Amino acid sequence: TRPVWRWCSRGCGISGIEEWTAKARGDRGAARGTAREGAPGERLVAELRRREAFEAALARGEVAVNKAALAPTGSYGYSDFQLRGTYLLIPFACKSCGKEEVWTPQQQKWWYETAKGDPFSGPSMCRPCRATERRRKAEARRLHLEGVERKRKEKGG
Repeated sequence: TRPVWRWCSRGCGISGIEEWTAKARGDRGAARGTAREGAPGERLVAELRRREAFEAALARGEVAVNKAALAPTGSYGYSDFQLRGTYLLIPFACKSCGKEEVWTPQQQKWWYETAKGDPFSGPSMCRPCRATERRRKAEARRLHLEGVERKRKEKGG
């Protein structure tokens, strides 16, 4: 049989196929979203494993995510750090100069939780290139406003 996309019973619309196949098999736990973890004892073991992995990540120097402080998105999905629960070192290459940089967990925490950056965004330029780009935009804005003011005076005067 061919799976048909449907809205799930919770109204989220993201697990329609899984729920449909679970209902077709008669697996009530899967329809409620608990089929992967099974019985209460298995859920407890799975939760303990998640907790141990989280504590190990914190011991490695990763920083915990405060999900309540994140800006709301309009997405049904979650970014990697939201699912993982921690920020980790992310290497990237600057798109301007090509220099290899590392985005630290502390910088990510500030970007996502304090500055309310989009959870699906990431670094693209190193600090010196960002400063150069800000100066370039400020100069372009200044020249534009001078030209607008000059035209306004010519027209009105």
